Amino acid sequence: MSYTSFEQLLAAAALHGSLSEAAIVLECEETGATRDEVVSRLSDSLAVMEAAVERGLTEELRSRSGLVGGDARKLARAKPRVSDPVFAAALARALAGAEINACMGRVVAAPTGGASGVLPAVLLTTAERLSAPRDRTVLALAAAGAVGGVIAARATLSGAAGGCQAETGAASAMAAAAAVELAGGSPEQSGHAAAFALQGLLGLVCDPVGGLVEVPCVARNATATAVALAAVEMALAGLRFPVPLDEVVDAMGQVGRSLPPSLRETALGGLAATPAAQRLAPRHDSGYRRDRDEGE
Repeated sequence: MSYTSFEQLLAAAALHGSLSEAAIVLECEETGATRDEVVSRLSDSLAVMEAAVERGLTEELRSRSGLVGGDARKLARAKPRVSDPVFAAALARALAGAEINACMGRVVAAPTGGASGVLPAVLLTTAERLSAPRDRTVLALAAAGAVGGVIAARATLSGAAGGCQAETGAASAMAAAAAVELAGGSPEQSGHAAAFALQGLLGLVCDPVGGLVEVPCVARNATATAVALAAVEMALAGLRFPVPLDEVVDAMGQVGRSLPPSLRETALGGLAATPAAQRLAPRHDSGYRRDRDEGE
């Protein structure tokens, strides 16, 4: 069970001191685990995220389809032309985590495999920029999880049910809220950051080329990371989104239900229906069939 509204989560945060502590207390109550056990599991999850980003930035990897792989390393090694190096590093980390997922590596679904690059990119970059200790970064994961739980309770985290807004959009909101807490912001500011991030990706469709969680999914992890970082800066500067986070989540759910099936992970619309995508998809399908035939 999770908090079913951000308003409820805020009340718990006022009682326990932070979003992360409110999330940990609820997890202990629900599972019977001790606080140390919950924090240890969070630490293990952060370690998986760190390892995935490191692999994506250093190893030569390609997905089975050949559609993705290597872009994170390329971006990390390139000199930023117009943006800050910290921002460019965050984008590279987002691509790295998402590429590892596409290459069947080990990731943390945050909230899904297809959106698994966003949270580690934002948190690791924020922690590095602020020289935050690892134990605080671990706790920030709990804040992210609490916000993700609210989104799951009020709407959906499934691309098939709500489009990519429900995956990378939710990931962006989770990451923004967690990064604000890591930066010393208030629970209320975390809520505004999450609202800024989610509203910025409202309506984003799920249109995987060839039905694979690779294109445009991997690149959208970088886009969602950029949106999250923008949301963090706005919230920490004192900007307030006029629509409460709960209502933004409700709107996301309504928009997701309104999307036609062709834009909800069926690969029948959007980018998946473009001529370029149609030329790519049959080649990948035949490659998979050949692999299966050779294994028989």
